[in-house]
Amino acid sequence: MQIITLNVNGVRAATRKGFLQWLSDQPADVVCIQELKAQIPDLSPDIQAPKGYHGYFHCAERKGYSGVGIYCRNKPDKIIEGIGIEEIDREGRFIQADFGNLSIISIYLPSGSSGDHRQASKVFFMEQFFPILKTMIATGRDIIFCGDWNIAHQEIDLKNWRANRKNSGFLPEERTWLTSIFDDIGFVDVFRQLNPEPDQYTWWSNRGQAWAKNVGWRIDYQIATPEIAQKSQAASIYKEERFSDHAPLIIDYKIS
Repeated sequence: MQIITLNVNGVRAATRKGFLQWLSDQPADVVCIQELKAQIPDLSPDIQAPKGYHGYFHCAERKGYSGVGIYCRNKPDKIIEGIGIEEIDREGRFIQADFGNLSIISIYLPSGSSGDHRQASKVFFMEQFFPILKTMIATGRDIIFCGDWNIAHQEIDLKNWRANRKNSGFLPEERTWLTSIFDDIGFVDVFRQLNPEPDQYTWWSNRGQAWAKNVGWRIDYQIATPEIAQKSQAASIYKEERFSDHAPLIIDYKIS
């Protein structure tokens, strides 16, 4: 099974840049997308259901903002939208597709970079979501969270880490929270399990020459329960084309 995750930074804009054409050439079984910046009526038929895929979406109430989606080759047994907390769910940040004992989730954590009010929303999400993660892993289901967590975990995960220690996305409390998800709850950062190398980024600022110089951040993850993480075989970050300010993260798992 191949799973792709990508923050599209506007699914209609990504489509104009060739995202759907690229997707049609991929063997992916499930594709998770974030930051739709659209409601269902805004989505053309080919965006709602690209050839070979079934599409499911959880859109934000606010127009042109946030939103997540999942494309699946096979119809899931169940779709769950939101985590049951209105303040979070109205921003369209969580959609889950269940296939037997496997749950694949497209998730988009708030960014706190635009100001203190948004950082407060991010902290609220983190506080509310942590016990949910504990409950989910206790079910014994195989779970893969795919998406933009808006946190670079370690110094290796962003180029200019020294300059960003007081910035949202690399704050000590954010990094500690992510560490607790791995070390205390037991989830696994699948990409890092497969690839311990530096300079592996999934997002680049549009300022300066960040993309050209590979001055980036690794903030897009596939975070999985241990058993399914052990079935991961290969990981790559696709950078041959640009559909967004993020790059697709592709991971292959040895599961049917």
